Amino acid sequence: MNRSVSRALPVLFGFFVMGFCDVVGIATSYVKHDFGLNETVAGFIPSMVFVWFLLLAVPAAMAMNRIGRKKMVQASNLITVVGMMIPFVEYNLATCMTAFVLLGIGNTMLQVSLNPLLTNVVKGDALTSSLTAGQVVKAVSSFCGPFIAAFAANRLGDWQYLFPIFAAVTLLSALWLLATPIVEQPAAAEASSVKAAVGLLRDPRIRMLFFGIFFIVGVDVGINTVAPKLLIERAGFAVDAAGYGSSVYFVCRTIGAFVGSILLVKMDDAKYFRLHIAAALAALVALACAEGTAAMLAMVGAIGFFCSSIFSVIYSAAMQRLPEKANEISGLMIMGVCGGAVIPPAMGAMADAAGSQIGSLAVIGGCMLYLVVCALRLDRR
Repeated sequence: MNRSVSRALPVLFGFFVMGFCDVVGIATSYVKHDFGLNETVAGFIPSMVFVWFLLLAVPAAMAMNRIGRKKMVQASNLITVVGMMIPFVEYNLATCMTAFVLLGIGNTMLQVSLNPLLTNVVKGDALTSSLTAGQVVKAVSSFCGPFIAAFAANRLGDWQYLFPIFAAVTLLSALWLLATPIVEQPAAAEASSVKAAVGLLRDPRIRMLFFGIFFIVGVDVGINTVAPKLLIERAGFAVDAAGYGSSVYFVCRTIGAFVGSILLVKMDDAKYFRLHIAAALAALVALACAEGTAAMLAMVGAIGFFCSSIFSVIYSAAMQRLPEKANEISGLMIMGVCGGAVIPPAMGAMADAAGSQIGSLAVIGGCMLYLVVCALRLDRR
């Protein structure tokens, strides 16, 4: 096996662990049922995971400057393993919330460190394609999460077996990475700080790309959230059956990320970005007008397909802007993932104001319009 490939594989496998944060969607339903929670309390469960991207992304990047990228990845793996075992040892609401908190902390650290660690084993033009390949692995993990939970519930007797399964996969990832030698770039000589990292937002290009991450994650979480609601509102689906909309989105996003990893090897990043965000915006407009089930699912799938690799393009552009500040840039970009926690409440408010999910789609449309501007400006040299 090629040496660079053998070093890249364990790093790419880490993206599978990264996808575990998306299981909070199906896990929320199980926890809500098991403890008789109302919707308000259950709504805080995803926040236990995603709030840490806002609070810890940049501090984690600063810590990574001191201990190194590989050690930060391993620390995140350790936190995830501990978090996943807690509710299996003692299952109650408190231990579940603790598990989601530790999953969020570990996932934040992982996303901050795994992407720049990949730059130590993949160079040049292959970087964007490799980052997209990592997103393919993450998308597969996100898609598999609900099926693993269903397997644990139906074949093993309880959905709680999901936790030790995730712990075992995380441990495998940690051991594989431990056995793989990776030479990291030395940390910058000058001391860095959270203030200095956030100060990089003064660079107009970095600021533009930060909000690009913010809004593309907002689109991702937004479409995943609104798809079932559209099926309920326009096609009369039951709540449990409406989850099929999210499944279609995840499948098409996975396919799109795989195709993108191939296209981006030879295709200019900015051109790819422009074409795909324009197609996604067109699909969103069609979704706003669609009434039939097939038409809605087709447009939801199209948006997932066309938006699947935009995160990688934006992230790669930011890393290449200031490669000597890769750790700080990674922290900033991952902090932008908090868009997934900000955009859905705005969608809910607009939906209430409009009296239908057209309000939610309008918010997503605003996010996409920003991304169109970002794509056009990214091409300027």
